[in-house]
Amino acid sequence: MRLVVGLGNPGPRYAGTRHNAGFLVVDELARRHGASFRAGRHGEEARLGRARLLKPQTFMNRSGAAVQAVATKNGIPPEEILVVHDDLDLPLGRLRVRRGGGAGGQKGVRDIIDRLGPDFARLKIGIDRPPARWTTENWVLSRFRDDEAELVERVVDAAADGVEALLRDGVDAASNAVNGLDLRDDASADAGAATTVVGDETDVADPDR
Repeated sequence: MRLVVGLGNPGPRYAGTRHNAGFLVVDELARRHGASFRAGRHGEEARLGRARLLKPQTFMNRSGAAVQAVATKNGIPPEEILVVHDDLDLPLGRLRVRRGGGAGGQKGVRDIIDRLGPDFARLKIGIDRPPARWTTENWVLSRFRDDEAELVERVVDAAADGVEALLRDGVDAASNAVNGLDLRDDASADAGAATTVVGDETDVADPDR
């Protein structure tokens, strides 16, 4: 892999939201390896050995424009791109590596597929389905709760490990290492299906999902 893309929305308004899980993972990779992101024309970029890290600074539904521009500029084919993104269909605490497939409702992934085709690899970060009374738009733009902080830290660490395994050993090996992980403890896993969130829902319209 020569390009690792973390998906998210730019700016402090969206920092730490579920939709920005991809940003959290590439930030952790940069921290581990002493890399610094620098603002570029198409997003924030850092170097990780022979690979590039990219955080598109477009909103989510235009992520493909930034990925296409960086890939074209550097001669990187879709087969050498990894996209790290949130996934509603996985619980928080689960990860999944795969190559190809559809967008699964993730509009950033959809835009990349529309521009580059489906043949890039993905590392999906589970964020759970919205609880009762929450819209998908409000859920993905909500921040992780305080009681989820420890689990989120484990998820980000494991996802960064997964990216490193993928860069080192390839997609198949990373899939074997990551796809069976369940970072939830028994209590949180059992309670997950019944969890409801009490608190303020943001009333902003999601610009991107």
